[in-house]
Amino acid sequence: MTDSAAIDDNLETTAGRPLDPALADLTLEQARTEAQTLTEQILGARDAYYGQDAEIVDDATYDAWMHRLEAIERLHPEVQGQDSPTLTVGAASGTLFAPVEHAERMLSLDNVFSDEELLAWAARVERDAGRSVHYLCELKIDGLALSLRYEHGRLTSAATRGDGRVGEDVTDNVRQVRGIPLALAGEGHPALVEVRGEVFFNVADFESLNEYQESMGDRLFANPRNAASGSLRQKTEGKNEKQLDAVHQRLSRLRMTVHGIGAWPDPPVTTQSEIYALLESWGLPTSEYFRVADSAESADEFIRHYGEHRHDVEHEIDGVVVKVDELALHDELGATSRAPRWAIAYKYPPEQVNTKLLDIVVSVGRTGRATPFAVMEPARVAGSVVRQATLHNQDVVKAKGVLIGDTIVIRKAGDVIPEVLGPVVELRDGTERAFVMPSECPECGSTLAPAKPGDIDLRCPNARSCPAQVRGRVEHVGSRGALDIEGLGEVSAAALTQPVRPETPPLASEAGVFDLRPQDLFPIDVVVRDAETGLPRLLDDGTPDTRSPFRRQRKKGDPEFDADGPFDGDAGHVLSVAATALLGNIERAKTKDLWRFLVALNIRHVGPVAARALAQWFGSVAAIRAATRDELAAVEGVGGIIADSLVDWFDVDWHREIVDRWTAAGAQLATPGHEGPGASIIEGGVLEGLTVVATGSLEGYSREGAQEAIINAGGKAASSVSKKTDFVAAGPGAGSKLAKAEELGIRILDAAQFHVLVTEGPAALGVAPAAPVE
Repeated sequence: MTDSAAIDDNLETTAGRPLDPALADLTLEQARTEAQTLTEQILGARDAYYGQDAEIVDDATYDAWMHRLEAIERLHPEVQGQDSPTLTVGAASGTLFAPVEHAERMLSLDNVFSDEELLAWAARVERDAGRSVHYLCELKIDGLALSLRYEHGRLTSAATRGDGRVGEDVTDNVRQVRGIPLALAGEGHPALVEVRGEVFFNVADFESLNEYQESMGDRLFANPRNAASGSLRQKTEGKNEKQLDAVHQRLSRLRMTVHGIGAWPDPPVTTQSEIYALLESWGLPTSEYFRVADSAESADEFIRHYGEHRHDVEHEIDGVVVKVDELALHDELGATSRAPRWAIAYKYPPEQVNTKLLDIVVSVGRTGRATPFAVMEPARVAGSVVRQATLHNQDVVKAKGVLIGDTIVIRKAGDVIPEVLGPVVELRDGTERAFVMPSECPECGSTLAPAKPGDIDLRCPNARSCPAQVRGRVEHVGSRGALDIEGLGEVSAAALTQPVRPETPPLASEAGVFDLRPQDLFPIDVVVRDAETGLPRLLDDGTPDTRSPFRRQRKKGDPEFDADGPFDGDAGHVLSVAATALLGNIERAKTKDLWRFLVALNIRHVGPVAARALAQWFGSVAAIRAATRDELAAVEGVGGIIADSLVDWFDVDWHREIVDRWTAAGAQLATPGHEGPGASIIEGGVLEGLTVVATGSLEGYSREGAQEAIINAGGKAASSVSKKTDFVAAGPGAGSKLAKAEELGIRILDAAQFHVLVTEGPAALGVAPAAPVE
């Protein structure tokens, strides 16, 4: 057994990562067995990826295997076999293409995953170099490594990395990739030079390719990286005209970015960044996303920036490559058998991983829509564990081609929403089964049906009492866009409508929200449900997350829990502080603005903008209820569709019951002092007669707050930009509305100017309203 004290600064990975001291407890036999298992797993994954264009494990798992094997071999060198993945790069060349021997080895890169690991690597580099260095930082493209061989300025071959020494000849296919010159520009080219780079699909080109695949009835690609690898490694011999066109469609969408050189006896430059300038002058495609940093800390700033803005780039990235810029130090620092010591890859948390699709279950939301959700083996992606993801409807399930039991590729769209991209078809073993959309609501048993002929989505028609719909509507009442009741969220809504106990829930519908009493909140136990899926939320051990949200154990000597304190519903227990606060917040919500009540009623198409217009014109729910369809439609910002929805909603008896019970409970469903329909228009405000659009994040204002500020100043708070818009207030994240305003020449204001506009009017800004756009 190895003494743990023997683990010192010399025993660390090339990246400078200290070894896990727990490895010292492995016996030699245990180390040999684990090393053999890891070797088989890694070689199998490499063969699948490089030889079959299939990704059987995600990057994070593969990296973890490699690091574990490397650590074991450092502590027990005798277990390292000649076939160890730590001694080689990539995989041996396949048999589809002729082998090409690289003039100089194509190495891989070691990885780091944190700021601390990056700084440790940089400290080691500068220690070995004996001085401070500059670092070239560039985005790590998630694609396929390629080597281009130019002789006297002419492309003679293109090869995949293979095992680092011998790759596959893909020259014919590379000639169809746009942007790769067959002859270098300029003069004075070396007799031989190997240019290294990455082949990939831009996000837009990948989506375009999948649209083409779908139009041809072919399977969709799960992700751009596998699609790039598979596209470049296609044979054309024996294919018919249709098949050749499909090959061309894929190859013509590929792109390449070059990032270095291999064989070149005597380059006339001294830094890596100068190489980039030279390659660009030769007409080769280089990246605009790089920077030379004068310190490791500065390099770390570059990494953090693109970690936050990775979706602003037109292609997928999985990290940043950091290289010592000074070429003279490359030879001095040297390399291991598989990776240079003068470069490192900082890997971001994975955005795409593989996992197992255990089941597809159907959840019902507050509008009755029945949505299939993927239930998966837990997988860490983009920094959090994912177990469930929406599949939208039965047609989407079919289009994605996933079967229950598949290995699937998942990602987090925008780093937030889990998304199933597709199956890894190559890993099917015949046990998989197709998903069948149920015909009945899984919550109440009602027959599912489209809301109207032609709808793809199926809905539960039992809107009044379907438990899932009631739960969703109660949560909606407390949401920020409606009554904004703190404490009335997903957990409390589930507790009030679908508790494990008591058998009879405190709320049969949202009608009773304002009638809740302390004794109604005790005792309640509930299984917490996911806000997105409506499915029970699971703990890390796979059991349901069950809570008692409204009670707290009595603590001896705690004055808050005296006998005459909060409601004592059971010996030894009292209401929690959160429950007491919830009841107080519900009471205070009774005097919220009228428009918030209109949103809380969950009337189809009535969002904050339409609700404000209705509240401003009619002044009360009673006046809206009494209005005709034409009177409703005549209100600016309402129109015929919303008017029809309002009439239909008030025609339902249990909808009217909600209004009546809220009113009886003391909810203020009218604007104090309002004199009736048409009397609420604010006259004489600083924005009278002006239309303003607020978009993006405006400092000092919430989204609703900005709209209220416009209305209170006598203006119209519009939701879209048009020729009638006078001003657009735009903050970070403004998006298409800002672009539309620029296109139409509408005046654009920042947050500070917006504040002046709504408090003092346009004259205080020295501008007049925009002239009508012809």
